[in-house]
Amino acid sequence: MVISRRKAKVIKIGNVYIGGNNPIAIQSMTKTKTSDIEKTVKQIKELESADCQIVRLAVRDSEDTKAIKKIKDKVDLPLVADIHFNWRLALDAIDNGVDKIRLNPGNIYKGEELKEIISALKLAKIPLRIGVNSGSVKNLNSKKLSMPDKLVASALNYIKIVEKLKFYDIVVSLKASNVLDTVEAYCKMAKLCEYPFHLGVTATGSPYKGAIKSSIALGALLLEGIGDTIRISLTDRPWQEVKVAKYILESLGLRHFGPEIISCPTCGRCEVDLVKIVKELEKRLSIMDCQLWRRPPKVAVMGCVVNGPGEAKEADIGIAFGKKEGLLFKNGKAIKKMSFSNCIDCLLKEMERPRV
Repeated sequence: MVISRRKAKVIKIGNVYIGGNNPIAIQSMTKTKTSDIEKTVKQIKELESADCQIVRLAVRDSEDTKAIKKIKDKVDLPLVADIHFNWRLALDAIDNGVDKIRLNPGNIYKGEELKEIISALKLAKIPLRIGVNSGSVKNLNSKKLSMPDKLVASALNYIKIVEKLKFYDIVVSLKASNVLDTVEAYCKMAKLCEYPFHLGVTATGSPYKGAIKSSIALGALLLEGIGDTIRISLTDRPWQEVKVAKYILESLGLRHFGPEIISCPTCGRCEVDLVKIVKELEKRLSIMDCQLWRRPPKVAVMGCVVNGPGEAKEADIGIAFGKKEGLLFKNGKAIKKMSFSNCIDCLLKEMERPRV
């Protein structure tokens, strides 16, 4: 199956391009007070190390807007100012060099205020994200509208206002805390505009549940070719959000960040501590130079003889474990036997040999 991407308008955010055929960008948000420059910079650098490409900052007051300029001097990632209620903070954030503004139609919607913001965005040549959320969607005077329809209507109304001001560098998000509402809203909106979409499910809860909810919603949308940036919202450290986002994109073949490990869940037939082996392999692969390969390799680590040999043959390289030892496969061929104790060393050494 080949995913056919929705053809969205190309938008530039700092040094990152989204929309069109550009790779789907991973975004996260700092969880520090933005005016605490040291902590905020530290968190942004952690996000960059995790492969995040765009970072959003909460902007609550003038101290936060003033900090943006100092933060930009210390980091390389594009910064998005998250503005609510106080429209003047958007102007201050633009003056301090932010790369994108996010506005919420639920709390910044007055015509004259928007006119001032759009004028500043034009001068600075930076984009706007129209970020609609189920928790703050503006009352549209209709109890008959479903949540997806409210999200779509709110975004469309805002887009019309902004377009009348002759501004078109727009990114759209329609986030609900409910998976089905989120998917329905984005699917409907995809038929009504050509602006790039920032995907996410809002307020997902604990890390485990949040990762699952986000994976289901974003996976469904990405399979339909919908989505140009993604953010996984977790009640957890921000780099964990990036980790989940990477797994989602890799699982769909939309991005590759390193070797893909295929491993079995183990059962009563397994004669080896596969959990320990896989964890150690993940750790060591994370620091391995995979430029030795033309593409990120697929690595199979299987615990028994039922599916093990087949999966190991299909992978670029893999081990199928039996009762007393493992059998190493490369390019679909069995090449050597190995003991449990030195299996990882043997596999990694073989991966460092001439490219596949």
